[in-house]
Amino acid sequence: MRLYNTLSRRLEEICVEDNTVRVYLCGVTVYDYSHLGHARTIIVFDVLRRYLIYKGYRVIFVQNFTDIDDKIINAAKERGVEPMRLAEYFIEQYFRDFDRLNVLRADVYPRATEHMKDIHDMIRVLIEKGYAYITSKGVYFHIPKDEDYGKLSKRALDELIAGARIEVDAEKLNPLDFALWKFYDDEPVWDSPWGKGRPGWHIECSAMSMKYLGIPFEIHGGGEDLIFPHHENEIAQSESYACKSLAKHWMHVNMVNIKGEKMAKSLKNIEPIYRALERWSPNAIRIYVLSAHYRKPLEYDESLMKQAEAIWRDIENALYELEQTDGISSEEYLKEAKDALDTAYKQFMAYMDDDLDTPNAMNSLLTFIRLMNRYAAEERLGRNISNAVSDRLNDMLFILGLKRIEVSSEERKEIESMIEKRNELRACRRYREADEIREALRSKGIELIDHKNKTVWKRLS
Repeated sequence: MRLYNTLSRRLEEICVEDNTVRVYLCGVTVYDYSHLGHARTIIVFDVLRRYLIYKGYRVIFVQNFTDIDDKIINAAKERGVEPMRLAEYFIEQYFRDFDRLNVLRADVYPRATEHMKDIHDMIRVLIEKGYAYITSKGVYFHIPKDEDYGKLSKRALDELIAGARIEVDAEKLNPLDFALWKFYDDEPVWDSPWGKGRPGWHIECSAMSMKYLGIPFEIHGGGEDLIFPHHENEIAQSESYACKSLAKHWMHVNMVNIKGEKMAKSLKNIEPIYRALERWSPNAIRIYVLSAHYRKPLEYDESLMKQAEAIWRDIENALYELEQTDGISSEEYLKEAKDALDTAYKQFMAYMDDDLDTPNAMNSLLTFIRLMNRYAAEERLGRNISNAVSDRLNDMLFILGLKRIEVSSEERKEIESMIEKRNELRACRRYREADEIREALRSKGIELIDHKNKTVWKRLS
């Protein structure tokens, strides 16, 4: 599998030892609801993880929460609550949102507040090595000591200084020097060898990624907006500390835009995930996210969401038809179906291997889905085709994270009993009563599809 490496600016194979891929994904700062911009990054990495698991790799996946930050403290003051309580609320909301989006939970969700000792130990070494210094405001990393600073963002120091929003501090040795630890008197604060305060944003991820994954690990990722300064600073402090590369591969997901502008909490133009889920199914949101290559920007547009919902309906319809089909297809149609699936699967895997090309991978899948729906409409879909194609079709759906709503055995019996009763009424030409059963099922979220000799049902997302 080849992925684009932001550090080298080229496609590279993932370097793996002992069949293990260690991934660190920069998570959210929990001061507000997660939005579709977050969803894009996290779903892309969920698909990467699923694909690696499917290919037989052992994947160790770590995703942090920044649960102490000036943004959290300011938001808590506005709401009149304790910062830690606010952070906990939005962490719980995060899990509600992403569980509904069928995102596999990480192996570890480290929080900054639980790793102060690791942060202090790292800062202490950086001071001892001469990479960090103490002022009256905190402890800073001295950027000119890192000779290859800027290698991720590919910008020189003078260019970075000209374009940066820099906090004025006369004690800083260089305007770009960034805080490892800031001194504060107002709560929440933690003791440190240098004074009470709170950690800088960048040091948290360095300390936590190395604690759980070692160094170097295989893939470090996040949104494209983290390349500078967050990931650039992570590299500087981590590699100065350990004298090793932090990560072999740097992977970044482009932005979700609204009317051409980045979706961001700071710009107050977000579409929270919980609100999007009131309008669109979880599968539609995943299809929308995966409909553009992860390195290209994605516009949040209602027409694209409607298109994604229609795509899911086609997939869902084929799945139910395959599940509930009976009879036997001819050998000609069986061979055509198996050949079509083989082509779709090979194309799907080739596109996934080529820098996680989910748009083309999905198109390969959809070509096969449309063939199955055509067979069903023409009454040519038999149990032998279903048996031949279902396993590999489900493999591709697992990789994309697309999943039907589960139906309990009790609910299934009730639905099929109602359908049987409806068919009896239709046979007796008691159509009004038969339509009442259809409407009763529709009110329960069950849609019926009538064929010549049978009725297929499906649970709507």
